[in-house]
Amino acid sequence: MRRWLIVTAAVLAGAGPAAAEPIAIVGAKVHVRPGQTLEAATVIIDGGKVTVVGLAAAMPAGARVIDGKGKVVTAGFIEPLSGVGLIGVEQEGSSNDGRFGARDDVHDDPVHAAYQARDGFDPHGITVAVARSGGITTVIAVPLGGLVSGQSAAYTLDGATEPVRAPAAMHAQLGSGGGGAAGGSRGRAIELLRELLDDARAYGRDRAGYERNARRRMIADRLDLEALQPVLRGATPLVVSAHAEADIRAALRLARDFRLRLVIVGGAEAWRVAGELAKAKVAVVLDPTDNLPRMLEADDVRDDRATVLARAGVAVAVSPLGNGHQARTLRQLAGVAVGAGLTWEQGLAAVTTVPAAIYGLGGRGTVEKGAIADLVVWSGDPLELSSAAEVVIIGGVVQSNVNHQTRLLDRYRTLPAR
Repeated sequence: MRRWLIVTAAVLAGAGPAAAEPIAIVGAKVHVRPGQTLEAATVIIDGGKVTVVGLAAAMPAGARVIDGKGKVVTAGFIEPLSGVGLIGVEQEGSSNDGRFGARDDVHDDPVHAAYQARDGFDPHGITVAVARSGGITTVIAVPLGGLVSGQSAAYTLDGATEPVRAPAAMHAQLGSGGGGAAGGSRGRAIELLRELLDDARAYGRDRAGYERNARRRMIADRLDLEALQPVLRGATPLVVSAHAEADIRAALRLARDFRLRLVIVGGAEAWRVAGELAKAKVAVVLDPTDNLPRMLEADDVRDDRATVLARAGVAVAVSPLGNGHQARTLRQLAGVAVGAGLTWEQGLAAVTTVPAAIYGLGGRGTVEKGAIADLVVWSGDPLELSSAAEVVIIGGVVQSNVNHQTRLLDRYRTLPAR
């Protein structure tokens, strides 16, 4: 009886990711990285990392062998702007974290820079396993709302309770959303964000004066000002939601004036400033199916904006932009972007190497020797809806494909006779 109680307690506590075992994937088409492909190759995984990628390899003793003939292997996909782990049931407030109204109810403040997504992430939420079964191995859990939404965190979807990277980025919004949070126009949102960054810079130069109350009154609280210091140092990117050309240009000016590492999210009219974004080395995260005018704030939308940006030299990633329940469609979005003109390799990069580079996730996004063994064995082309993620491996461990949707399917597959 005592042994049963101990095991149950460990399960209920969430013992975390399982231990890795040697794995050999044999005879697969392997996309080592975008633009580098091996046919009928073998991938050896040991100690949670890729140890061999080649046409012939010696099998480690006791390795689990996966037949890859007719299959495709890629790095696990990375969802760069995700509600997975933060959003449970959309219409139930108690199962939603990191989503703020226009202003903070406690401080009547649109600035939430000190908020950390890691404090609200649920590694066992229903969206986690669904996203993983769609070939996603890592998500950037992102807070939403307000003028400054807070700090995101990168998580692997293997039940890990600690993030891979936190903070991954600081998130803010301009446009109508930022304007509403700022209590005025879209221009007012830019004004407040500039004032906030200026205050944070002044605070960082004279913390002692701030503590003695010898500084002028600042727009944000101490914890928010402190949280912005890595952004001002360039250690943490500032990810700004902006759709209209004017807002994107304003974000570029802010980045130039404060020497920020900027990333644009949404970018309905980003194609209009593709050259400036490329010159400033600013990546864009977009949903290629979000092609309708957004409340007329950005009405010049193109289906092929990902292609225009990529051809100009902008790094492009794709995402359902915070919709946790749609994370599983990530590969479909990449496929849509390819259908609108991106090369297949750029489509793969948009869900692997580009988000890994944006958020500094070294060792992820490729199937190269030495890479962290987050990868997927697909039944066919992963950007085609007819294909499926047959084997998902995170940290060298094969994951279960059972999720809330498959359990519902099994439950109602056979209906009782009346």
